[in-house]
Amino acid sequence: MPDLRKVDVQFIKGVGPSRARLLREELKINSVYDLLHHFPSQYVDRQHIYPISSFSGEMPSVQVRGRFLNFTTAGEGAKMRLVGLFTDGTGTMEVVWFRRIKAIREAYLPGTEYVLFGKPQEFNGHWSMAHPEVDKTETAEASRGLRGVYPLTERLRNCSVSSRTIFQWVQTALNVYASSIHETLPAEIISRYRLVEVADAIRWVHNPPDNNSLQHARERLKFEELFYLQLKIHLYSSHRSASVSGRLFPRIGLFFNGFYSQTLPFPLTGAQKRVMHEIRSDLGSGRQMNRLLQGDVGSGKTVVAFMAMLIAIDNGTQACIMAPTEILATQHYEALRNLGAPIGINIRLLTGSTRKKERDDIDRQLADGSLHILVGTHAVIEDRVKFRDLGLVVIDEQHRFGVMQRARLWGKNLRPPHVLVMTATPIPRTLAMTLYGDLDVSVIDELPPGRKPIATLLRYEDQRMSVLQAVGRQLAIGRQAYIVFPLIQENEKVDLRSLEEGYDFVREAFPNYNVVMVHGRMKPAEKDHQMRLFAEKKAHIMVATTVIEVGVNVPNASVMVIENSERFGLSQLHQLRGRVGRGADQSYCILMTKRKIASETRKRLELMTSTTDGFLIAEADLKMRGPGDIEGTMQSGIPLDLHIANLATDGQLVQTARTEVQNILEKDPTLSLPANGMLLPNLAALFPPTADLSRIS
Repeated sequence: MPDLRKVDVQFIKGVGPSRARLLREELKINSVYDLLHHFPSQYVDRQHIYPISSFSGEMPSVQVRGRFLNFTTAGEGAKMRLVGLFTDGTGTMEVVWFRRIKAIREAYLPGTEYVLFGKPQEFNGHWSMAHPEVDKTETAEASRGLRGVYPLTERLRNCSVSSRTIFQWVQTALNVYASSIHETLPAEIISRYRLVEVADAIRWVHNPPDNNSLQHARERLKFEELFYLQLKIHLYSSHRSASVSGRLFPRIGLFFNGFYSQTLPFPLTGAQKRVMHEIRSDLGSGRQMNRLLQGDVGSGKTVVAFMAMLIAIDNGTQACIMAPTEILATQHYEALRNLGAPIGINIRLLTGSTRKKERDDIDRQLADGSLHILVGTHAVIEDRVKFRDLGLVVIDEQHRFGVMQRARLWGKNLRPPHVLVMTATPIPRTLAMTLYGDLDVSVIDELPPGRKPIATLLRYEDQRMSVLQAVGRQLAIGRQAYIVFPLIQENEKVDLRSLEEGYDFVREAFPNYNVVMVHGRMKPAEKDHQMRLFAEKKAHIMVATTVIEVGVNVPNASVMVIENSERFGLSQLHQLRGRVGRGADQSYCILMTKRKIASETRKRLELMTSTTDGFLIAEADLKMRGPGDIEGTMQSGIPLDLHIANLATDGQLVQTARTEVQNILEKDPTLSLPANGMLLPNLAALFPPTADLSRIS
């Protein structure tokens, strides 16, 4: 029996070399296996025939049975279109084609009964349907039921490859190669969860006999996809643990104890103590720490990271923290310097702006070991930066760094340093288990004592005067304000106030206060200058884009107004909101929007006003918007290309797949038992070997 991954899709009847090239370039379909795993993205019910007289409002795609009365052409050249007048006896509609006009005109005859499937559109009181599927009645009757709609690209459509074309190729492939579809899961798992066999699942997902069969097929294929993804993650993690031995840091010495007992600025929360215990356990275990530290804005991640660095220093090594922007690196430096100065910790800052004389001094102190902690941007991974003995690496907002950038920092020591990755972006449990399956995950889910929850308010354009008055009251008592806009320059296609217009408006509304403007297109020096004015309280209002989403820490700022808040995702709104509420005073976030917004949008904004729990918001955002392009946040060596499973909605299946993988590897770590014989070959086929990045966090 042939290996379907090695059977070129061009040999399917109707495909051929040129269409095979299109499928490869547009959909990454190279083989028959790829074609059979190009699943429908949705399904339409082809059971019912709709009379034209029943059309009303916004219609879905429907089936209509009737005859063409006549055909006419209109327009010229590239704008030519073919129009067929179609009737079913209850009414008439126009059927319009803009491509393949000659072939279509020859294919369809007036007076012959056809079944059309497409989306009706109403214009000036008349119904029309553009580029419908057209079948003779007997053909349509044979294919009634649930029909899959396949993902396509505009280029494929322009080359006359439709969803129906894909369906026909899939059916041909199934007819020829169904017997070559081999089982991919152990029999015990199939039996335990009453999963259908893979051959039936693939057949039913493309051509479901009924809705029940479709659900069974999708559940089976989702489980399989998530199972192999979890298997890849766990084997990757096991290989990493086996191939990389960790530094042993058994000593809790003068630096740690002195800071904890004498200069800790506030009592640790229960969550901080729990996470600190997990980190201490890692550092004293003899295995390399590889831990993700999640914490909402203001939860106290920096203090925890600093205490971890003190353990490294107490054990005779150095530490380094890398941040994605100079602003964020500078803020880390200032915060750590304030924490470390009373106990004699030597901390230096290295960025692209560091002068040569200072760099030379940093290089010398790194080499002789007198520099305890280096804080910096990408500058810390330059070849000239050499540590005497790097024991701990802290990476903030790690998704901003590429894996090879992290590798260069990780490789600064002959003995691998421990790694602590920090993120202020709350990650739902389902996503964290998958994206960071090879890291241990710690969560700080409490705010420090004395922090007041931010009051979030939804306000409309016609309430702007009261919003300005509220901002004015905060300014009058010495506080500062952010006003955030989604655009930098006016865009004619969308009805948004531009940043420049907003800046002028705010200056007119608050003539007695200093207003600064910050956006991503400014030169770094100018942007830093404007931010510094705000941080030093020399400016009272900052008008900005989302460039302030991370890395801005001004405890005196107590109010944020977000213009056109409907344009932002939940997680982004939450990150922006986190720029206020960083001091002990009550802070406010005001979401501005139009009165008339979609119900889903209103639901999102109302959720923001009802909770400040970043994890709850991230979970809701994942479900509302889907996981989106998350591959860029993946850990090294673990590709994520899901064809049918959805991390936003299949959380329980992720957990089940993870549990099964853990059980199998516990009993059979090398997957050598006969019952698991298919796992390694299938895994190798699903995840072809790439560069060996298994030693990189």
